[in-house]
Amino acid sequence: MARNRKIALVLADVDGTLVDEQKELTKRAQAAVQSLHEAGIRFAITSGRPPRGMAMLLDALKLDTPIAGFNGGLFVKPDLTIIEQKTLPEQVAAKSIELIRTHGLDAWVYRGNDWLITKRDAPHVAREAATVKFEPKIVPDVGEKLDRIAKIVGVSDDLEKVQRCEADTQAAFGDRATANRSQPYYLDVTHKDANKGAVVEFLSPHLGIPTAEIATIGDQPNDVLMFKRSGFSIAMGNASDQVKQQATEATASYNDEGFAKAIERFVL
Repeated sequence: MARNRKIALVLADVDGTLVDEQKELTKRAQAAVQSLHEAGIRFAITSGRPPRGMAMLLDALKLDTPIAGFNGGLFVKPDLTIIEQKTLPEQVAAKSIELIRTHGLDAWVYRGNDWLITKRDAPHVAREAATVKFEPKIVPDVGEKLDRIAKIVGVSDDLEKVQRCEADTQAAFGDRATANRSQPYYLDVTHKDANKGAVVEFLSPHLGIPTAEIATIGDQPNDVLMFKRSGFSIAMGNASDQVKQQATEATASYNDEGFAKAIERFVL
């Protein structure tokens, strides 16, 4: 239990964790973060989303910590000023797009501040645009410019295809890139040092907080790396059994105030 240890920072995943299925921040989740502030415990967020796609949360949560977008590929201040960014080598970017297409997935590319796609009516585009509150740019070929790419996403509702693509991409790159599912239907490919574990290792010296005093909470395979680097970890009730086995504790689902309940029970 966390109450036997000191927690100085809580680092939370966003989708499937901090927000509910409707991508909404509930009143109780907002109150839980406010309670952390009042208890002198810092709070930070990390996501596969671009930082622009988390902007709507910053005021509501009164964040004063670095925001880790693209699973740690881009760190920004709350005013979105860039602190540090890690982009994919061009050869890795080209091979990622090729692997994603070979497996029959749609490829999305995040380059600079742009989200590039080829089909506006492709699966999950409308939902993602509503979530991140900005529109993608439609281009003939997302692989035309391979510099300054922070993240490539393979997208499909055939979840077995996404899982196979994840395994083949990990095998193809080894430690040259990070490839993990951020949702069952999204495979995120980022710089080799852009992962949720590296977010813990960035925030620890940046905020002067030992990793042993950091608690992490998430729901997907890409959250396991931050579980392993932190002193205390919480898996959401909607996480798979494999993810839950890697965490210190488990909480309720994101549709049953799992985030707020975890803060109230395990941290406060």
